[in-house]
Amino acid sequence: MTGTGQYADVNGINLYYESYGTGEPLILLHGGLGSGEMFGPILPVLADHHRVITVDLQGHGRTADIDRPLDVRLMAGDVAALIDHLGLDRPDVVGYSLGGGVAYQVAFQFPEKVGRLVAASANIRRDAIYPEMLQQQGQVSAAAAEFMKETPMYELYQRVAPRPEDFPRLLDKIGVAMARDFDFTEEVRGLRVPTLVVAADADMAPPSHFVEVFGLLDGGLRDGGWMGESRPEGGHALALLPGLTHYNLFLSPLFAAVTLAFLDQKE
Repeated sequence: MTGTGQYADVNGINLYYESYGTGEPLILLHGGLGSGEMFGPILPVLADHHRVITVDLQGHGRTADIDRPLDVRLMAGDVAALIDHLGLDRPDVVGYSLGGGVAYQVAFQFPEKVGRLVAASANIRRDAIYPEMLQQQGQVSAAAAEFMKETPMYELYQRVAPRPEDFPRLLDKIGVAMARDFDFTEEVRGLRVPTLVVAADADMAPPSHFVEVFGLLDGGLRDGGWMGESRPEGGHALALLPGLTHYNLFLSPLFAAVTLAFLDQKE
């Protein structure tokens, strides 16, 4: 599926984005070492119902890096500035992995700019990640660039990045970002944007972590009632998707289906 791609000079970064379809706007945020292209298999389904705007985050895809740490809190400012640049009225924001972390931050910092939030495979505490995965993340640096030359992530970067030679630098910055401790428990507890928490049943953190996040949103604490009258206040929801992992959830028709079902619940 081909979208219209262009750049927006916002928040000190030249941010690349593509638009697909028509309807209520949906901003779609990719995972680490990816780009908006990674959602290719599910884009037609989403674009049948919404105007989908994929964003290449700082240092990813067609957006060149800038002299700033890779930090979900800062990248959220880029997305908020893009919302203003495009004149969007409370678009839904959907993010996967790194993009899910950015999506959370957009809702934390700029709730007045967001309609509904879908955060997929996005951990809110670093220590929720399996220890062996934290160990692997600790090995991500420029030194790994040579070993990654056979990967789809490297192929994509070489094909579309404004400065393909920046790949080792990107690995360094991602390694630093992943080593930084974080805990957004209180921010999640204070969320005022209707939120769908999505995870694979074999994700980078255990299912119990995502149940914990849902609990912070008043979910899973009691029976929902015959008419749903005792579901979480605020319209929050949880989806654990069967048979998937952190590495294929973003391609899954199940992810598209639960996202659309949640977004279409708007009153």
